[in-house]
Amino acid sequence: MDVNVDERLMHDHAELGDLLDTIGSALEAGNASLTHPALDLFWARLAMHIRAEHLHLFPAISRAASRARSDGTELELPPDEPEKSIATLHEDHDFFMRELSQAVAITRRLLANEGNSAEELPEVEKKVLAIRTRLIEHNAIEETGIYIWCLNLLSEAEQSELGAQVQKELENMPPRFGVV
Repeated sequence: MDVNVDERLMHDHAELGDLLDTIGSALEAGNASLTHPALDLFWARLAMHIRAEHLHLFPAISRAASRARSDGTELELPPDEPEKSIATLHEDHDFFMRELSQAVAITRRLLANEGNSAEELPEVEKKVLAIRTRLIEHNAIEETGIYIWCLNLLSEAEQSELGAQVQKELENMPPRFGVV
């Protein structure tokens, strides 16, 4: 049986939250050698999640909403949705990737003994906290909006195809993690 797209993406949200907890514990311990691999994995996993949304989910929702409007279907959406939510989510994704790339660069410098852990780990912690805080609202927008719209706007066949596409992206780990 296929897993619903919304369930798969919400499950991924939970897994990403667990990774953030691991990063938080490593940061609390002041340990760059534990922080870096957890942060790098989170960065990669979040990029996979974002890629699935950008390449497949958001376009499918936009097409379905446009199709419904042109068919004269009564939509229970404000006139500027889902486009407004998708634009907000894109901005969040850009923020997450920018902050994570900077945090990973800091921890990479620390591991190469080119930085000061006492000064720079708090900067990483600040970035991770900003990401965690923004993710709360971001995930709520997705889980109570975009993911629900997927169920309401797409046919079962479209949902099944989208589910397969999303699953493929979520399993496409970067080679540096040794997954084949």
